Amino acid sequence: MDYEYKRKNCYKEADEKELKAIFDYAEGYKQFLYTSKTERGATATAEKLAAARGYKPFTFGNKIKAGDKLYFINRDKNIFIIRVGTKDVAKHGVKIMAAHVDSPRLDLKPNPVFEDGGMAYLKTHYYGGIKKYQWTTIPLALHGVVMLHGGKRVDVCIGEEEGDPIFYISDLLPHLSQEQNAKPLGTAISGESLNAVLASIPDDEEKKAVKSAALKLLHDKYGMTEVDFEASELCFVPAGKPRDVGLDRALISAYGHDDKVCAYPEMTALFDCNSKDTIIAVFADKEEVGSNGVTGMQSRVILDLIDCISHGLGADPVLVRYNSKCVSADVTAAYDPAYADVYEKSNASYINCGASLTKYHGARGKSSTNDASAEMVGYLRDAFDDAGVIWQTGELGKIDIGGGGTVAMFIANLGIDTCDMGVPVLSMHAPYEVISKADLYSMHKAMVAFCEKE
Repeated sequence: MDYEYKRKNCYKEADEKELKAIFDYAEGYKQFLYTSKTERGATATAEKLAAARGYKPFTFGNKIKAGDKLYFINRDKNIFIIRVGTKDVAKHGVKIMAAHVDSPRLDLKPNPVFEDGGMAYLKTHYYGGIKKYQWTTIPLALHGVVMLHGGKRVDVCIGEEEGDPIFYISDLLPHLSQEQNAKPLGTAISGESLNAVLASIPDDEEKKAVKSAALKLLHDKYGMTEVDFEASELCFVPAGKPRDVGLDRALISAYGHDDKVCAYPEMTALFDCNSKDTIIAVFADKEEVGSNGVTGMQSRVILDLIDCISHGLGADPVLVRYNSKCVSADVTAAYDPAYADVYEKSNASYINCGASLTKYHGARGKSSTNDASAEMVGYLRDAFDDAGVIWQTGELGKIDIGGGGTVAMFIANLGIDTCDMGVPVLSMHAPYEVISKADLYSMHKAMVAFCEKE
């Protein structure tokens, strides 16, 4: 018997069949990721995948019964996929997997269009924690919706299709950046300077400026005028598809791994598992800015859904919540040897060593976190080990360096046993992050094991 904790490398342990499963699963994920760059995109894609498997839309007031396969969409940015089991929900509770599908990005300001130097620009306000310098000089795509007068909604996506134009934020040339180079990295580029090029040809026909010409192009394509920006949700995200990394293609580089690399496995686990429990897979919004708002995990929508399920099955919702369990499915930082000094190696998470169970997140002295109980961690450990899942444990860097948060504490605050688990990510919150295909598949297998544990 081995008495020491030792991480296993998923690729070293995989046979030919497992290796094929890892790479096949990654292809489905890459397609999901490409169509899910925003929370609206992820919700719409999840709806299509759920509907194709027989799940039906749910609205409050509908009756719920055992065997139902349902999904509830909250304002197009938050989806709950529900499979109602046959087990006594009062005794066994609900199994919840909760990931977020919002990612750091550049939102447009309410009045974003301006002209200077013979070019028209769009002003942005960054969303979530970013390093601002990473968002200059890369191809950007514009995603979102615009509400026109009368309630008509227009969907916008520019920069993703072959032949589309992209958008671009400039940086200062090295020949003139002596003063910029002397500034600290975090302040060398300001938030107010993240303005994207919109157009540069003036309207010669009417002798108007570039701004007017650009607004005319938007009106011709989408029927919008400048005031409609105020009733819009438009953002810039990195353009392009996910790409394999390395000669062995073991890794994936893409925008939005955090946290869709956990959202996709929880959804596929719900679809694939063989369980009699009632299970909910949650795609949450607003995690990157504190989970506030009507589509964030601090809203009471999940409580309302648990109440509906409980009443439909004749159970006390308080008892259901008390007996429920949740995996807060969110990414963690992967150990990066280029920046080894911010990690404590014994408690870091490593690429290719499986999904990482994180007992707590938070900052420094475990501030603002859920700290999972020994019983909850033991429950998950047994589920994973019994199912042959390769997994690991870790923390988010050294104690005094910083920290991070997830939705775990908001679900735990409802009286539901909760623990974090997710895929290790390199360059988290960068426009292009990197994950391991093996860790992705490990997360899927771990969520199946959680769903199927008796």
